[in-house]
Amino acid sequence: MPHTVTILLEKWKNGNQAALDDLIPIIYEELYRLAKSYIRGEKNNHPLQPTALINEAIVQLLGTNSDYENRFHFIAIVANTMRRVLVDYARRENARKRGGGYYCVSLTGFKTSIAPQDIDVLTLNEALNKLEQLDPLQMRIVELRFFCGLTIKETAQALDISTTTVTNEWAIAKTWLYIELNHNEDC
Repeated sequence: MPHTVTILLEKWKNGNQAALDDLIPIIYEELYRLAKSYIRGEKNNHPLQPTALINEAIVQLLGTNSDYENRFHFIAIVANTMRRVLVDYARRENARKRGGGYYCVSLTGFKTSIAPQDIDVLTLNEALNKLEQLDPLQMRIVELRFFCGLTIKETAQALDISTTTVTNEWAIAKTWLYIELNHNEDC
């Protein structure tokens, strides 16, 4: 299946719009799981449903000229786009409330005891942007491991690096994020 996804991505990149129609059903379950994970981490009663989050992310991607290398790369870009959709939503909500209240997400997906339970989605986004400036590789690893749910081995394959490098950089990134996020305990 990953090979089929890569072929369809290549066709879509070359202008074959029908390839996107063939691609979405193949990866929809994975995208739905990812979107559901994002929504589950959001504040209760979040108005966006997983399907709406997927649709919004895909619509935003349709307007870009991204060069998707393979299934892992495409999923990582969709995950990043979903994060941006939720951040934009949180910004609109905070602006609507004129700064009142914070919009919190759960970081239970970190699967580590060092992550705080809830954190402001805007604070998380700011921390991830800082991490990307400091170490783009660590940011890519966080995207693939945390947001896409890839294993160490899958992350290594997607980034074409060793599993040892992924393990070490993942540990450093988690520690850095923990420290960065605990500087602001507003949630």
